[in-house]
Amino acid sequence: MTTTENILALAERNSRRARDIIRDTRLESIWQSVGAEVHLVGSLSMGLLMKHRDIDFHVYSSPLTLTDSFAAMARLAEHPSIVKLECANRLHTDEACVEWHAWYRDADGELWQIDMIHLVRGSRYDGYFEKMASRITAVLTDELRAVILRLKYETPATEKIMGVEYYQAVLRDGVRTYAELTEWRMAHPVAGIIEWMP
Repeated sequence: MTTTENILALAERNSRRARDIIRDTRLESIWQSVGAEVHLVGSLSMGLLMKHRDIDFHVYSSPLTLTDSFAAMARLAEHPSIVKLECANRLHTDEACVEWHAWYRDADGELWQIDMIHLVRGSRYDGYFEKMASRITAVLTDELRAVILRLKYETPATEKIMGVEYYQAVLRDGVRTYAELTEWRMAHPVAGIIEWMP
């Protein structure tokens, strides 16, 4: 049985590594070089990054041009540890964004996924996930943080669970074990973006 201390230590190690990767890639300055504003969101911003190696950013531009978006990613792609890039153009949807995913191979050979959602300033999700992160952080106690990290740790690598599912289950509905989380997810199937915050 893995102790809470070991889980917290792993979370801390992965958070430090993620921040090293952000510095190493100069990701924030790359986006700023095309006039964009960069915000760290997601589990890393809330101290809830566990074993799923992902780093999430929301990036804002007004106007947002594909030329600028691709220029920033061309600069990121020059980094020798970036091994893959993917792009989805969602500018003509409610999300009003260009969705970028980059994969970074670290010194230990582990792959990290960097998600960069490049949004039109003033669009529907402008600031939404920053507010969600702020609200979740405000209600997190050490005990609740440990519960969320343990649930993430106990999730099999083959199971895809969005971060907000853990947070909603634990913070709103009192889920405390992985078995309870599995039941909760069956009762709360996901369809698209989950718009919830405490």
